[in-house]
Amino acid sequence: MIGLGSYAYFWRHSDRVDEPLTLVDEFADAREHGVELFQICDYAPLDAMSDAELRDAARAAREHGLTIELGTKGIVPEHLSRYLRLAEIFEARLVRSMIYSPDSRPTLDEAATWLRSSIRDFESAGVALALETYEQIATADLARLVTQVGSDAIGICLDPANVVARLESPTDCVAAAAPLVRNVHVKDFAFARQDGWVGFTYSGAAMGDGLHDYPALLEAVRPRERGINEIVEHWLPWQSDALTTITTERAWTLQTLDYLRSTL
Repeated sequence: MIGLGSYAYFWRHSDRVDEPLTLVDEFADAREHGVELFQICDYAPLDAMSDAELRDAARAAREHGLTIELGTKGIVPEHLSRYLRLAEIFEARLVRSMIYSPDSRPTLDEAATWLRSSIRDFESAGVALALETYEQIATADLARLVTQVGSDAIGICLDPANVVARLESPTDCVAAAAPLVRNVHVKDFAFARQDGWVGFTYSGAAMGDGLHDYPALLEAVRPRERGINEIVEHWLPWQSDALTTITTERAWTLQTLDYLRSTL
């Protein structure tokens, strides 16, 4: 299934715009785009919501006909337990996370121990835990970690854009992660020369205009055959002003959805 994630609304719900979108606003916008899946990912207000507010948000998602996935950072067992409880409230069947968080940087051995202590609860709840590929951990190490935990409830959230920062090839990332993928983050990316030809800027691009070989990812991972959801997000730099930025963000969302639908 194709879905939208919080990072597709990065600027529209930020405090840099005059009327930032609420989570429920984003649910409504997703449905207007014909989308039935939304990933609430690294969305800071979620952790400050009361139980009543969480239940209200979950009800709004259901009223909009949306399936919800959740996203956070970190694998401290207590933190994963909290997100498993949030998954119950939102009826989510997938939680995306990352090995490191701002407060925790476990070794791979520590990570394996923590994950083994948490994963049985995910199994019992019927919720998958998808650990994202990113620059702080080699994809090969992440794949070994997931394999070591030894559960069908754990896999990889594939985002090959992230690993370029550790000089890892996106193609190699896709190949190493493919058998273990449970979730895909969809965004394009590109390098651009800085002014004066003194280096490059690496950032997002409109889908289909950058370096991402998404057809190769589809061939390697086969997400549609395996029931793996594809979540649209963006790396859109701030443009000249708020109006230009949010207009561009909307346009990138439409272009990405059109691109993905053309591959179905």
